[in-house]
Amino acid sequence: MDNRHCILILDDDAQVRLWLKTLLEDAGFAVCAVARGDELQAHLATQPCSLVILDLKLRGEDGMTVARDLRQKSAVPIIMISGQGDETDRVLGLEMAVDDFINKPFSGRELLARVRALLRRSTELSPPRQPGEAGGVRYSFGDWVLDMGKRVLIRQGCEPCSLTRGEFAILAAMVQHPSRVWSRDQLLEHTRGIEIDVYDRTIDVLILRLRRKIEPNPRLPAYIRTERGEGYLFASPVTRL
Repeated sequence: MDNRHCILILDDDAQVRLWLKTLLEDAGFAVCAVARGDELQAHLATQPCSLVILDLKLRGEDGMTVARDLRQKSAVPIIMISGQGDETDRVLGLEMAVDDFINKPFSGRELLARVRALLRRSTELSPPRQPGEAGGVRYSFGDWVLDMGKRVLIRQGCEPCSLTRGEFAILAAMVQHPSRVWSRDQLLEHTRGIEIDVYDRTIDVLILRLRRKIEPNPRLPAYIRTERGEGYLFASPVTRL
């Protein structure tokens, strides 16, 4: 049981909310359950949470839109629930920065396993600071700085750029080994258990999301370059700060 973590649920079905709330509370989590996106935002504005579970299909609003708006403001892990098994939903979920995706019907045991795995990975991907390093290790490339301790990407003169766990894992691996060619299988090893169940397009979608965030022109990438038939490499010089 782990009372340190607070889970926030967004589902407009009262019975589902009650089931999820009871399931998670019985497992030792603190839980808040809401029915609308504005209630979720209001809660997060006053109280931090460790993870968000939200339904894709909500009455009067779109779960994808809620997830996208949330990701723009926060790096909190997100599990999305869907009643559809279409791969399109899974890809869209990745593109909207959802960290995990679970299809109905699912068991309470499966959901708890996914929650615990995502919380564990979230903790593991925030490396401890080294003695004497007030802010942890940082890497600079172009006009960006990747802070390994805070798990945030910063551009000079701009607000921090939030990264999902999968995005951070890939970018961190690349900036620590610039000019190395990474195959998709190698990059999958860095995201295994972080993003949704891996499948052929996972890495390509994560790379696409990173390019949209860091590249001046994502169609002509200067940082993350494609090596045809081999994989990807980080083409920019990197300085450890």
